[in-house]
Amino acid sequence: MRSELGPVIAAHICLHAAMTGARMAAPLFALGHGYGKAAAGVLVALFAATQIFLSLPAGRFADRNGLKKPVRLSVVVTSLGVGLAAIWPVFPVLCVTALLCGGAVGAATIALQRHVGRMAASPRELRQVFAWISVAPAASGFLGPLAAGLMIDHGGYRPAFALLAALPLLAGVLLLRVRELPIEGAPAGQKTAAWDLLRDPGLRRLLIMNWFMNSSWDLHGFMVPLLGHERGLPASVIGSILGSFAIGAAIVRVLIPVFARRVREWALITGATAVAGLGFLLYPFTPSAATMGLCSVAIGAALGLVQPMVMSMLHQITPRHRHGEALAVRLILVNLSSVGMPMMFGAVGGVLGASGVFWAMGTIIGVGSHLGTGLRHLGEDAAEP
Repeated sequence: MRSELGPVIAAHICLHAAMTGARMAAPLFALGHGYGKAAAGVLVALFAATQIFLSLPAGRFADRNGLKKPVRLSVVVTSLGVGLAAIWPVFPVLCVTALLCGGAVGAATIALQRHVGRMAASPRELRQVFAWISVAPAASGFLGPLAAGLMIDHGGYRPAFALLAALPLLAGVLLLRVRELPIEGAPAGQKTAAWDLLRDPGLRRLLIMNWFMNSSWDLHGFMVPLLGHERGLPASVIGSILGSFAIGAAIVRVLIPVFARRVREWALITGATAVAGLGFLLYPFTPSAATMGLCSVAIGAALGLVQPMVMSMLHQITPRHRHGEALAVRLILVNLSSVGMPMMFGAVGGVLGASGVFWAMGTIIGVGSHLGTGLRHLGEDAAEP
């Protein structure tokens, strides 16, 4: 398992880095060519828009075809989408790039996560593999924008997009030697809608906990700059505070395989969510940039712990032939939250101020963390045979 996990993680990094790099370069191009902030915002939103509509078909396609066919299609579409921007970097083409790249990488993510979950032979291995695979988005979120930024500064936008278009092709090469796992079809005559999965109270509770995590992630990324601006902090300091959040998330994900052997998922999810809620309540009381950074590390570590545990439990409590659908439902809810929550934070922040948003969200998350205790009867005892 470990020998094949490495190429899967590396391929995930390459695909995701192509998207994160393009997601940074495209709005920069728009702003640099006089399109304005609204146009740049539209470009960023388009990267998530197609994932909302394509996730369910992508999940079903992965359930029917496994890993390699969905990822090959995603590699081609992602490379084509970013390549178009390298050939003809104009705003309408960048919109097409965002739609193609966002949808294709979302589909590949579902297939890769589904495959990784099926590589594990036990609940403990599920926790470990999802801890490692969850490092990929954090790594690509750093490498993609860095590579694109360096190329833009030294060669311009065309070379930057060309470099990003090559990364998905590397992902395809990395997966050539990864074994395809057996595909388990649905029972004969069984036709169900993906949203029927939400009839399971355990899955609903799990997705609520995942929503807490994702909303908290969006809250931190959106509101910390506003709080820093209220306090007169320079942009570089605000950036370092946001960076400390990512460092905390990355470190805890590397350490998950160590302590996840002894602690069940539901306990980690409940405890981490409660810590995140407490962190948001304390955030407005931090007196300096340094203490804001420490609070950011703590919240990042807590939230970084939740996603791998959610992914592990999701694979245990949903039927094996519907893992792709379950991952798709989760991804749709994540993207809907990422689109809607920042607008809500902005509206509430205009009334309560940045501190009020932190206190309100911290209270909701802290009180809601007790829902995680309802997951204690799920997981290892309820895993599919």
